Amino acid sequence: MTEPTAGVWVPTRALGRTVLLTGLLLLLGVALGRVDLVLLAAPFAIGAAINLHRRPKAVPEVTITADEEHIVEGGEVEAGITVANPDVIGYDLVVVRTRTSPWLRLRHADRPFAITVPSDGWAAIDLPGEALRWGRQDVGPAAARAAACGGLLACRPIVTPARGVRVYPVTEPFNATEAMPAAAGLVGAHRSRRPGEGGELAGVRQFAPGDRLRRIDWRVSLRTRDLHVAYTLSDRDAEVLLLLDVLGEVGLAGGVRGSSSVLDTTVRAAAAIAEHYLHRGDRVSLLEYGASGRRLRAASGRRQYLTVLEWLLDVRADPVEESFVVPHHISSSALVVVLTPLVDPRAADMLAQLTQSGRYTVAVDTLPTDAAPPVRNQWTPAASRLWRIERENVLGRLREHGVPVVTWAGAGSLDLVLRDVARMASAPRGR
Repeated sequence: MTEPTAGVWVPTRALGRTVLLTGLLLLLGVALGRVDLVLLAAPFAIGAAINLHRRPKAVPEVTITADEEHIVEGGEVEAGITVANPDVIGYDLVVVRTRTSPWLRLRHADRPFAITVPSDGWAAIDLPGEALRWGRQDVGPAAARAAACGGLLACRPIVTPARGVRVYPVTEPFNATEAMPAAAGLVGAHRSRRPGEGGELAGVRQFAPGDRLRRIDWRVSLRTRDLHVAYTLSDRDAEVLLLLDVLGEVGLAGGVRGSSSVLDTTVRAAAAIAEHYLHRGDRVSLLEYGASGRRLRAASGRRQYLTVLEWLLDVRADPVEESFVVPHHISSSALVVVLTPLVDPRAADMLAQLTQSGRYTVAVDTLPTDAAPPVRNQWTPAASRLWRIERENVLGRLREHGVPVVTWAGAGSLDLVLRDVARMASAPRGR
């Protein structure tokens, strides 16, 4: 909102032409002794004097409004501009123009609006539209210029800052039915390898002090002549770490209905995986593999899901000369889901380092299938094919070293690899 200032009202070209024409007619009338020329100049002079008798002192107040509700990609956006006149003199005309983010398709936002604002009143401009891509998008800045006194005075452009709109990534359908490789919390829905009060039968053993009577297995007890009880595996929650590779951006972002870049796939997949595991009661944390190394601590519940969505809005390509992940910063019982396009060689080294340190690691390939560098010369297609072949070799070497790599494909993307990781985690380890 802009403070009223009297000094920002300046003469327009219409006032300059009026003064010039009036003065010219008066000079010619006096010089030539013609009264008709003086009478012809009188209406211009009288009209200007009447219009300038009451001059506005306040400038228009421009406010940008935007929908604060939960907006996802492809959802509707309700934005608008309100122009208020705090003066007792009405504005003859107010011209308003605004800029918007290219990922907000607002109706008629690319053209100026001409409105009239009465004294001590206001006028509103509605800008309905659609959000095309996730992120923090801006409506504005907006500029307004008002004309008063019959168009003889105009204020300097009044600019109001942009209003941010949070557009959350669309959650792709995702479901993982396989068991977690490690469940180390206190309570939860995953079967662990620790005995406890759960629903999964682990075996039968002799009765011991503290065992509940309802756990007695009478069939085995009658056969062995000793009391035996059935013991179960405890159900515990698990921690899922989503590691986002942001060393670079590949592909073209086309919005919710267009092509997807690496960051688009990474952010949408991270939101879907986090929503799935948080809905099951697990703890989810996030970490960026880049220069800043942003991190979100592990937590559970709906509040953590909303925090995850807010955190994902600030994901940007973050290249750096040297980047690494220290394994001891990651819980040894956490399932590490690495979302990476495997374009930078350091990403493959990081995956191998995590696997060698004993972390349960799953790599999700986020590279678009149609990603290709721009054609610069006749050698570009051949170089792209060679790069694809080298990348396939890297994927093969990662799988040989025990790093499961799967391409993100929505629902069921991780089922097979999670099953393999869970089997590897439950297998006896050699000393």
